[in-house]
Amino acid sequence: MSERLGRILDGQGLPRLVRLEGDRLQPLGGNIFGEYWAVGEMIALSEARILAPLLPSKVIGIGSNYKKHIAEMGRTRPTVPKIFLKPNTAVIGNMDAICIPPETERVDHEAELAVVIGKFTQRVKKEDALQHILGFTCVNDVTARDFQRVDGTFSRGKGFDSFCPIGPWIVKTQQDEARQVRCWVDGELRQDGNTSDMLFGVAELISFVSHVMTLLPGDIIATGTPSGVGPIVDGQTVSVEVEGIGRLDNPVVNREDRCSLA
Repeated sequence: MSERLGRILDGQGLPRLVRLEGDRLQPLGGNIFGEYWAVGEMIALSEARILAPLLPSKVIGIGSNYKKHIAEMGRTRPTVPKIFLKPNTAVIGNMDAICIPPETERVDHEAELAVVIGKFTQRVKKEDALQHILGFTCVNDVTARDFQRVDGTFSRGKGFDSFCPIGPWIVKTQQDEARQVRCWVDGELRQDGNTSDMLFGVAELISFVSHVMTLLPGDIIATGTPSGVGPIVDGQTVSVEVEGIGRLDNPVVNREDRCSLA
């Protein structure tokens, strides 16, 4: 079984690399991108403050990559991957709040499989691309849909603080396989797709992006969302699940009255 790696806050309030082992966490020394080893005593999962599994230098999003999602949005199928960037200040972890800014009138969930890059990657060939993967995780590409439509670009609509929940774990594998991608809002199933519906697969995305920009260890490619995207509002809880990878849960709050990112 593939390892599940993540981060928690330790007793000194600092991030600590851990490995999930059943309902307990094993603290690790070393580097997630190289060698690491067990240190210290096991920690009960229920007692840990889970962080995003890493903080990437950049998050690369892929737009219009699921055929059924393209149809529901009334778009034309792209001939090459549509890429955009989300700032790393948008990254939050499991059970952190998605904070809706007061300026927007509609914020949507977008459940996605995320690829975590494991090493320096520049202009890699498609046939070699999977060797550059550290593992996979879950991501919610939260989007202010009204801003996206008005702007015609993605940066503002997808770049707000808290608009990129990631985690809770990185499943350390380079095996690319068809996976079910689902999203629930307050227990109601909203999205239920499969990565086999993607126009551009994982290897092709890594190769394409690496010919545009250098990918660094820890960078994330969010591979697109299946059909069923919809609005989220204050008081709801959004759950993103990727088959074989994990489940990411985040409450939704209005930033103006109950959300502090300090």
